[in-house]
Amino acid sequence: MPSPPTFRPLRSVRLPRRLAAVFVALAVLVLPASAVAQRSQKPVLHGKHWMAITGKPLGATAGALIFAQGGNAVDAACAMLGATATMFDALSWGGETQALIWHPEEKRVIGINALGVAPTGATPDFFRSQGMDYPPSVGPLAAVTPGTPGGLLTMLAEYGTMSLAEVLAPSIEMADGYPIEAATARGIQRGADRIAEWPWSRRTLLPHRDQRSAASGPQDESGNYWDREDESTRDFDAGGPLPGEVFRQPELAATLRKLVAAEGEALAAGKSRKEAIYAAYDRFYRGDIAAEFARGVQEQGGLITTDDLDGWKVHIEEPVSTSYKGIEVYKLTHWVQGPVLLQALNILEPFDLKAMGYNSSRYIHTLYQAMSLAFADRDFYYGDPYFPPEEPIAGLLSKDYARHRAEGIDPNRNDPDIGPGDPYPFQGGENPFRHYLDAFGGGDTPTTEEERQEFLDGFLAGTTSIQAADADGWVVSVTPSGGWLPAVLAGETGIGLSQRMQSFVLDEAMNPYNVLEPGKRPRATLTPSLAIKDGAPFLSFAVQGGDGQDQNLLQFFLNVVEFGMDVQSAAEAANFNSYQMRSSFGEHESEPGGLLLNEAVPDWIRAELARMGYSLSYSRRTSGPINAIWFDPVHGTFWGGSSHHGEDYGVAW
Repeated sequence: MPSPPTFRPLRSVRLPRRLAAVFVALAVLVLPASAVAQRSQKPVLHGKHWMAITGKPLGATAGALIFAQGGNAVDAACAMLGATATMFDALSWGGETQALIWHPEEKRVIGINALGVAPTGATPDFFRSQGMDYPPSVGPLAAVTPGTPGGLLTMLAEYGTMSLAEVLAPSIEMADGYPIEAATARGIQRGADRIAEWPWSRRTLLPHRDQRSAASGPQDESGNYWDREDESTRDFDAGGPLPGEVFRQPELAATLRKLVAAEGEALAAGKSRKEAIYAAYDRFYRGDIAAEFARGVQEQGGLITTDDLDGWKVHIEEPVSTSYKGIEVYKLTHWVQGPVLLQALNILEPFDLKAMGYNSSRYIHTLYQAMSLAFADRDFYYGDPYFPPEEPIAGLLSKDYARHRAEGIDPNRNDPDIGPGDPYPFQGGENPFRHYLDAFGGGDTPTTEEERQEFLDGFLAGTTSIQAADADGWVVSVTPSGGWLPAVLAGETGIGLSQRMQSFVLDEAMNPYNVLEPGKRPRATLTPSLAIKDGAPFLSFAVQGGDGQDQNLLQFFLNVVEFGMDVQSAAEAANFNSYQMRSSFGEHESEPGGLLLNEAVPDWIRAELARMGYSLSYSRRTSGPINAIWFDPVHGTFWGGSSHHGEDYGVAW
């Protein structure tokens, strides 16, 4: 970790008291962040043998249990993935998983692509016939095929050491019943009216909807059930579980046991550990689980078929990377938004960000413009690499292209009309969609307060993230999602459906690489990160939060690299968020010049930014729930950071 610079006081200069006070105030504003941001609300997490961090305390405990049994970081990450999916930590088992893995023996970063695909019948014409401009954000028609089971099973089979039975034991116990936390109980409450529309979801997620338990207390005058001695339970009168109640998912528990049984039968037949885990994979995607899943989806109006499940597969990929001041930063490629962080780093590398001062108006403005340039390219050029046309990723990640894009930055004013550039000349090609660029604009801007709230809810939609590392050198960074509340459960499987179909577009002019097509992956927001320095892991970091993810990860990385913050201070730091790019959700709207600032930003910086053309809003916490591990090269230990933004938590030893 970079050491903070030493400041030497001036010894022979005497200033008037009032002027001295002004200089002290100004000095605080320009101090490196390492000097002013060390008093984090949560302490740095230190570990020597292993580290497990994720979005819920019980999820981190699942990882710790696996480590304590001798598992490696991949085993622990899979256990945390299963646990958080079981807990509906803004995802469920029918969602999607994407991961980066540092392989210590091969000295390379491996990408896991476990994003589902559009099912049979999912075409632009179909959704237009339903009166939709985009696929819906909720319900059975929002679902792509489930990816999380396949991603977990593939990671475990290829890079783990333990059996599926061992790794899924925490998830199965939780599905049998665990004390549900308030955040998930409130999420069920908020979505109760939609959940009640889907019979299998209603049965599991609203256990008191039709027949209230005695624990819910007597009815009040309006017919609501609540405990008169604890009026806080009045927030939970829609039939969902109460905080601390043992929440049971018997259908999910049965499905997970079927996966373990498939593994056991294969082992008994003499199959290897890897072959036995893939037997569980086959049962989910090609066996009785697949049949019931497809039946349960179609029964409720969805499109997924058994052929869709059978034809889907996990891709083990080569990630993309760039260098920033000697540090190699790795992201999954353009089927997610990850390359925007690399593009932004390429644009920012020539700037003296440290001299601008942490969160000065100049710093915020420069990062905002760089992000606007990178995200405009994301909105037009990113899509499924396994479907034509081929995305121009080489040009997008070219340093020359970054310098060309940076030339357009106005140092004094926001440009609300930033659009995608043309990376094709920077990879020796010609843009086949050049005719769309001049007409490309931002998405529609929400006009009513209700529309804006829906835009913001989607823009920063949460999920979870997982970080794991061990003393043997394995490092795993995961950002799983999908199947968040309100979720449709697929029949007797207990599996919640993804809502990722909404990230497709139906109009080629909006993004010719991300037009909906059966079998195709939508361009998702999910974006784990790994940074390598001197041939060894330097940072592993991820965050939840929709289109805010790579914005907050960019600032986290710069907090560490440019401003010398420790990993916990960097995770809690007062970031900002842009709303200028198109949302990946709902109606794909945008708010050019929209800028979310931390409430601690001083008035004069707010005034400068307003003069630069920004429309400002404020929040008390703006870091996003970042989870990260910094690898101490001097002591050979782990430093863990888990932001105070949400319920994220870590355990280490």
